[in-house]
Amino acid sequence: MKKIFYTDKAPAPKGPYSQAVIHERLLYLSGQIPIDPAGGTLVRGTIEEETGAVLDNIRIIAEEAGAGLGDVIKITCYLADMDDFPGFNDVYRKYFPDNPPARTTIQAGRLPLDVQVEIDAIIALSIVDE
Repeated sequence: MKKIFYTDKAPAPKGPYSQAVIHERLLYLSGQIPIDPAGGTLVRGTIEEETGAVLDNIRIIAEEAGAGLGDVIKITCYLADMDDFPGFNDVYRKYFPDNPPARTTIQAGRLPLDVQVEIDAIIALSIVDE
């Protein structure tokens, strides 16, 4: 049975989708873009700044669900420009320094609100409230 997960400490969905869904001890995060959760404003900047904002939001959602970045199993990254791959990796490496999750990175034709990066994730949960 699926359970919708939401925290107001992370950006609210901008469309008809859930922030995350829990199913069988897995947390499936919808794609996160660089939005400041405090004010709901878009973070515009370098690929490094936008990547950090996205990964901060993923960390917040994971922690609110009772997990952490070390529990991330799979990440899918969408970049507006693959030339940003080295800068993206520089930041990503800081969030996942040891035993990083499985990952796919692709160049997208266009991302929501013309951001440079969007990331979704699957995270293992040890405890799920039923």
